[in-house]
Amino acid sequence: MEIRLLRYVMAVAEYRSFTQAARHLHIAQPSLSQQIAQLEHTLGMRLFVRGPGPVTLTADGRYFIQKAAPIVQLHEDMARALHERQMGMGTELVIGSPAITGGHLLPPVLSEYRARFPRVHVQWVEEVPETLENLLVHGTIDLAVLALPLQTNHLVTRPILTEPILAVLPAHLAAWMDTALQRIVAGGPEHFPLSQLTTAPFVLLKAGYGFRGTVLSLCAQSGFKPHTVYETSNIEVAQALVAQGHGVTLAPAMVRQASSPRLVYRRLTGDPTRTLVFAYRADRYLSRTATAFMDVMDSLATSEPVA
Repeated sequence: MEIRLLRYVMAVAEYRSFTQAARHLHIAQPSLSQQIAQLEHTLGMRLFVRGPGPVTLTADGRYFIQKAAPIVQLHEDMARALHERQMGMGTELVIGSPAITGGHLLPPVLSEYRARFPRVHVQWVEEVPETLENLLVHGTIDLAVLALPLQTNHLVTRPILTEPILAVLPAHLAAWMDTALQRIVAGGPEHFPLSQLTTAPFVLLKAGYGFRGTVLSLCAQSGFKPHTVYETSNIEVAQALVAQGHGVTLAPAMVRQASSPRLVYRRLTGDPTRTLVFAYRADRYLSRTATAFMDVMDSLATSEPVA
């Protein structure tokens, strides 16, 4: 059975459409349908349920995909490894990151990487952490910048940096502030317990954003569930809402707006941190382009702070 046919079946299963799969595979839709129908005839089983809606896998189709996926993966890894063995470093790299984290961390690394390896085309994919882990699992991207802990077990990591998590408070007095919190804002203790914010309104990131889970976990460890007044997909927007007195939030030091007169940043008792890592598949061939990118990050981190 040809690898090509395995890829065809996997594409139809992924897109749930012969038309979209054919477009992705750059072949004519009638040809794709005919070849899969011939494969089904040869196997003596139906792989797909065809109807007016999306194409779905049969039980036999799901078993076929389960067996085909590692074969296709092994073939792709071998081809990539042999190509790099013969020709040297490849010319493609796909890296993913959350938008804000990537925006703060990656631009200087990309500049240095392009200066060292001008032949490599780098594609940068911006997505939420949950989606990035799925893209890694499916081999769509080579590397992802993510915060620990990861949700997917068979990813391996290489550390980038560890940074403090800070409380972000409005600089001006708000009606909801109690006396103790007013003293902290006015220049109170360098560190204060997160439990001091038990009754404060919180601005949180939406579900699916990894840092939201970090904030909820820290609040739970301090014995409370935050009273959420706003949710956003952007930590910069969260800080803007805090600046207007709508509540408080927590933020990694990387995104601190030090020049804003409307925001006050305070460290928390216990100095909680978050760790950013490169993540990649443990069971996939890691290209030289990907390894070189991580090496460039390391070289910049040892010479000067990246963030």
